[in-house]
Amino acid sequence: MVNDTNPAERHAAAESVLGTAGVAHREVGASEATAASSAWWDADADAYLDTHGDFLGEADFVWCPEGLREDDLTLLGDVAGASVLEVGCGSAPCARWLTKQGAKVAAFDLSAGMLRHARAGNRRTGLTPALVRADAQHLPFADSVFDVACSSFGALPFVPSLETVFHEVARVLRPNGRWVFSTTHPLRWIFPDDPGPTGLTVTQSYFDRTPYVEVDAEGRATYVEYHRTLGDYVRALDATGFRLVDLIEPEWPQGHTRVWGQWGPVRGKFFPGTAIFCCVLRS
Repeated sequence: MVNDTNPAERHAAAESVLGTAGVAHREVGASEATAASSAWWDADADAYLDTHGDFLGEADFVWCPEGLREDDLTLLGDVAGASVLEVGCGSAPCARWLTKQGAKVAAFDLSAGMLRHARAGNRRTGLTPALVRADAQHLPFADSVFDVACSSFGALPFVPSLETVFHEVARVLRPNGRWVFSTTHPLRWIFPDDPGPTGLTVTQSYFDRTPYVEVDAEGRATYVEYHRTLGDYVRALDATGFRLVDLIEPEWPQGHTRVWGQWGPVRGKFFPGTAIFCCVLRS
C-alpha cells in the first residue's frame, strides 16, 4: 500500500505526466478509480519495468517482492493442459511462464501501456498467451471456462469492491477451480510507506478503510488504492463461493537485499509485506 510520503519521490514519471499535486483520503467510486488506474499505469509502465523488469523476468512467475516463485511453491498445481486466467497481468511474465508449462492462458490488464510491454515480451520469447485489455470488475469471458485464476499483485488494490471482482472470477471458473492471488499484506496499511526505520512506527489505524488518493491541482484522482483487513478478504471470498485453503505470509528471505517500494529487509525482518490467498471455488 501507499501512505503520505511525497508522491514525486515514489513515482516521478507518472506524477509528472498526470500532474499529481498532493494526497487526499476520501471515498472514490468505481468509475473514478478505473479512470485513475488506467491513466496511472499507462503513464508509469515504462519506468516501472525499467526498475523491476529484470527482477520479474520475461517468462517467470514471481509472486511477491520477497522473491517467492511459482516454480518453487506450486500453488496453482499442475497447469499443463489447464485453462488459466491471469488477472492484472501487467507485462505478462507470469502468463508466459504458465504458457511455457503447457497451460492455455488468457491474461488481461486495464493498462494499454502495460499490454504494450506484454506484447513485446511475447514477441521476444515466442511465448504467446492471449492478451486482452479488460477491467477486473467486468470480465469479457464466458461462464465456467477456466480451471485456474491467478493474480500477482494485479487489480485488487485498485478496485472499490472485492466482491465484484471475486464474483467475476467465480463466474468464469469451473467448479472446484483454483483462485490464487497475492497482494500487499493488510498490516502494512498502518505504517508509513518507507522501507527503512521510519517505516517501523505505526501512524494510522488498521481499521481505517478510507482510500488513499493522489490528486491533481483540480482534485481529480490520479492514483487510488484501497485498504481491506484480513477479515474483509476472508468474508468477501466466502460470500462469493470460495473456500480459503491457505494464507501464506512470506518471511523475508535471508540474504535477499532488494528494496522494492516499501518492501525491504528492514521491515521484512519484523512483519509480512505480502499475503497470498489460496482458494478453491465450491462446487
